[in-house]
Amino acid sequence: MRKGELTRQAILDVAVRMARYSGLSGLTIGSLAAAADMSKSGLFAHFRSKEALQLACMERNSEQFIDEVFRPALGKPRGIARLQALVENWMAWYSRPGGCLYLAAAAEFDDLTGPLHDLMVAEQRQLLDSLARIAATAVEAGELDEDTDVFQVAQEVFGILLSYNWMSRILSYPDAADRAWAAFNRLIDSHAVASRRV
Repeated sequence: MRKGELTRQAILDVAVRMARYSGLSGLTIGSLAAAADMSKSGLFAHFRSKEALQLACMERNSEQFIDEVFRPALGKPRGIARLQALVENWMAWYSRPGGCLYLAAAAEFDDLTGPLHDLMVAEQRQLLDSLARIAATAVEAGELDEDTDVFQVAQEVFGILLSYNWMSRILSYPDAADRAWAAFNRLIDSHAVASRRV
């Protein structure tokens, strides 16, 4: 990676940390320049506009999510073990200081139009599709019934994760993780092949 690309990535890492606290709307070239110890003109040369900065920040957040949540889970055996690892990693992601930029972006841009909204929606759909594909590996492995609606499983797992985030971060319930795992296990058991239910 060239020096300019390394510098841009380091700037975006700072931007993602800031946006977790202030949201993407609170992220400006001026505030980021101060946090990254750069001049506004130097930062402007990398991004040219606030919207370009916000889009790049969202894309960097997705790269970090893949590296920290999906990639380690894909190292697990196909099937339920992979889905469990994904949920565990995702819960850890939600526990990071400042919260989840995916959720912040969804709250900020759900009723707006334009590139930020469109990227937010595309990323959320990709997350659900990825969950469904991982659930499909459990069907292929013979761990879940062959008639399992994997997109339904994906939506329910996503709902469990969102609920966990709310119960843990907003309400500070100490048993939020235990309840999330209870819901996940109940979901998996409801689709498990007969040999796994006994």
